[in-house]
Amino acid sequence: MKKLLTGIITTAILTTMSIAGETINGAGATFPYPVYAAWAYMYYKETGIKVNYQSIGSGGGIRQIKNRTVDFGASDAPLPPEKLDEYQLYQFPAIIGGVVPVVNIPRIKAGQLRLDGYTLCHIYLGEIKYWDNPKIKALNPDLNLPHQKIKVVRRADASGTTAIFTTYLAEVCPEWKEKVGAGKAVKWPVGIGGKGNEGVANYVKRLKYSIGYVEFAYAKQNRLKYTLLKNKAGNFVEPSIETFKAAGATANFDPKKHFYLWMVNAPGEKAWPIAGASFILEARERKEVNKKVNRFFKWAFEKGDEIAIRLDYVPLPKELKEKIYKYWEEHDIAP
Repeated sequence: MKKLLTGIITTAILTTMSIAGETINGAGATFPYPVYAAWAYMYYKETGIKVNYQSIGSGGGIRQIKNRTVDFGASDAPLPPEKLDEYQLYQFPAIIGGVVPVVNIPRIKAGQLRLDGYTLCHIYLGEIKYWDNPKIKALNPDLNLPHQKIKVVRRADASGTTAIFTTYLAEVCPEWKEKVGAGKAVKWPVGIGGKGNEGVANYVKRLKYSIGYVEFAYAKQNRLKYTLLKNKAGNFVEPSIETFKAAGATANFDPKKHFYLWMVNAPGEKAWPIAGASFILEARERKEVNKKVNRFFKWAFEKGDEIAIRLDYVPLPKELKEKIYKYWEEHDIAP
């Protein structure tokens, strides 16, 4: 998959840089970048229209669409309706994925280490300092965990991935909610900051005894060792298309609220606890630009599901796509 993904992204970037013509410009979340780049490459091949997407983080995407310097912004942290009204923006989801804890512990394989909300929270609070802490050992009685200090890695930039991760921690851990809270940028108690999902993945890859959090596609692309996580139903689940789908199955996106919704700690026997959607933001006064952008996303919704699945994302359910089409029609931005 890594060769395929790298080839698609490289070709998409070169195409955008080297050929003049109609271009759609977007910027924002790193979470969906692999699938947006793959969609852009296929869309260009079919239509000759280029989609230039800058992977700069959700905070940057929100800022650029607020300033009207791009045709669309992208954020994994949905904006509440009052903020959308203040900034005069539309919003709809485009893809579903999962944020996964990843570790670099010698002799521990992907999927072997079990964590729960308590241990993950207190690692990031800096209160669980060593891998052989009794709380971690209790979850992993069969693992020989080393007495090595945990090197915590987190995002340095304003990030939707961080918003999903910290919203989950605030949901399952009262101490986190009280001391740190949730958002695209928080005052981290501990940790080394990496820029983008790429930066966090690179740090974890290089640092022995580290832990970080990334979107699942980045974990797989970089061959990082993901953990199992205890979900709301009390089951330890593995990050996968199946468990992300299970988290999305109970999500009720409301068009009247511009689809504002968090998906963390979802109910369900198989639900992955740190799932989330990535959202598209558009300026309300730019009807014709929005129609052009939405033509691309309608193409992606109709022809891009297989690409999304291959890159370990969950395509939107058919019912949700239909809601988005009606939302576009109601606001006169349907392609």
